[in-house]
Amino acid sequence: MAGAKDNLFGGTAYQPQGEAYFDDGREIELLHFMYAHPHLNDMRGNPQKVLDAIDEYGKTRKYLMNIGEYKSKTVIDLIREEKPKVIVELGGYVGYSAIAFGAALKNIGGNRYYSLEMNPEFAAVISMLVDLAGLSDIVKVVVGPSSDSLKRLFKEGTLNHIDLLFLDHYKPAYTPDLKTCEELGLVSKGSIYAADNVIKPGNPVYLQYVRSTVQEKRQNYLRIDSSSPRGNPDLIYDSQLIEGWEPSGVPDAIEITRCIGIEA
Repeated sequence: MAGAKDNLFGGTAYQPQGEAYFDDGREIELLHFMYAHPHLNDMRGNPQKVLDAIDEYGKTRKYLMNIGEYKSKTVIDLIREEKPKVIVELGGYVGYSAIAFGAALKNIGGNRYYSLEMNPEFAAVISMLVDLAGLSDIVKVVVGPSSDSLKRLFKEGTLNHIDLLFLDHYKPAYTPDLKTCEELGLVSKGSIYAADNVIKPGNPVYLQYVRSTVQEKRQNYLRIDSSSPRGNPDLIYDSQLIEGWEPSGVPDAIEITRCIGIEA
């Protein structure tokens, strides 16, 4: 596993991604790996040791489409600096980000971390590993399509504002799901969005949207079919690209977007 690729981002890389890289049984295999681990008792209630074991699986067994230890530092630093109360992630997979960011949120006195995951098997893995890490008191796993879950949580009164939105699910859903949050008023001045994988595999539609001016968004707003989320074009965004690395050693980046105001 050693090589030039490992040294680029300061750690040992995950196994190669390959053509089939998720939903082939490896997620359940990860659970068996974790609960048969010789240091299982040390992991209980220790988020970092759980993350280390997940990384161990990714490095020695099979690739996992996690944000990884390198890029996760960008979001953890953001949590420590901004001190959000409520974080919502779209796409939980096996719980790596929920554990890393949920622990950071708990450490700064935050209230709740919602992990929205469409696949019920993945959601079960998240729940078990979150429990293993001792974070069930702050991390809530929500099963279902992200857009439906956002609307349901809002309608129930469970979720009325998002301080930090982490997008790491189906890439074409980034923009419509953000627009749904805008329409519901879940995001407003002070909200921050962290969008993963904007370089690999890339998300030009999302980048164009969050980097557009209010005037550009207003012009496009009139062209959007009413059957699709139209968002709130009046929200003013300041967006920047933070370069990083995939856990496989491939260059990637996170787009950090701040809502800095509303234009009348």
